[in-house]
Amino acid sequence: MRCRDHEVPALLAAAREARQRFKPGIITYSRKVFIPLTNLCRDYCGYCIFRRDPGQSGAHTMTPDQVLDVARAGEKTGCTEALFSLGDKPELAFPEMRDTLHRLGYKSTLHYLEAMCELVLRETALLPHPNPGLLSAEWIARLGKVSPSMGLMLETTNASLLAAGAAHDNAPDKIPAKRLHTIEEAGRQNIPFTTGLLIGIGETPEDRVEALLAIRELHRRYGHIQEVIIQNFRAKPEIPMHNWPEPTQNEMMRTIAVARLLMPDINIQAPPNLSAPYYDEFLDAGINDWGGISPLTPDFINPEKPWPHLEQLKSRTEARGYLLRQRLPVYPEFVPTVTQAGLLLERVKAAADSEGYARRAA
Repeated sequence: MRCRDHEVPALLAAAREARQRFKPGIITYSRKVFIPLTNLCRDYCGYCIFRRDPGQSGAHTMTPDQVLDVARAGEKTGCTEALFSLGDKPELAFPEMRDTLHRLGYKSTLHYLEAMCELVLRETALLPHPNPGLLSAEWIARLGKVSPSMGLMLETTNASLLAAGAAHDNAPDKIPAKRLHTIEEAGRQNIPFTTGLLIGIGETPEDRVEALLAIRELHRRYGHIQEVIIQNFRAKPEIPMHNWPEPTQNEMMRTIAVARLLMPDINIQAPPNLSAPYYDEFLDAGINDWGGISPLTPDFINPEKPWPHLEQLKSRTEARGYLLRQRLPVYPEFVPTVTQAGLLLERVKAAADSEGYARRAA
């Protein structure tokens, strides 16, 4: 991570070789719709533009009809993933959210999420992929019945970022030990899981390595980490960290390469929209996936950074010598882990081709 500049080419070459041994010649992506179920959140992360308090401009909780409208529109454009993003347990902080849930007929945000995943699964061909924050063993099991995979960004293992004025000040759900516990519990239940790092929020290069090693250890123990995302912080005028320096392209390349070398058998992803127009350089650092790309909905977490057009993504990937293939939210090698009889298994079998990729062509 701290190698000299003249040593970086050798680092990148080693990462590319590791990627080629893992999945030679193929780069994947998931065609998705982004469903921001609610942007009310009890956490106040210094880098977040997504979250709102009740009554704040832009605060919203989607209705079931709105959820279904987005999912059906996505189905028409060839999407196979319904990515559910939401604030972490907002009803614990806001009586307004408790009232909203009561009107909708649900006890909690997680009960509502579970129902909306089931609704999308029942009424469309899309597969839900929820990112609901910290989860108990019970809720991992419940959501595992209505989604083939789920996710939680570890972000960092540096607990000092919880201090006053730091990135995770007043963010009780960002305690690293609690996030690691959720990721571990998913492993105990054999749930295909997406996690990753958010770099540039006050952590050191050593912290990044420590977080990658923590993820690797959980994968070695349970074999359930399907994807590690290396995501770069982007400053925005509206956030408390608006003057915070963004990580450089060089930092991203080094972190991706180290992630690939530490985890040669795990899918490594970096969001292309957060590093445009230079995102294709990440292929030289060892990524093998572009993450979720939507032809329909914006990136509600980074709305100022539009997704690349799928044709552009394909052409730039192919220009580097790789084939772009569309996957499901659950990666091909993890499709066989979806075994429980019922609607979820039926939907996964219908969506996956013989190799576990999406039946729809990229």
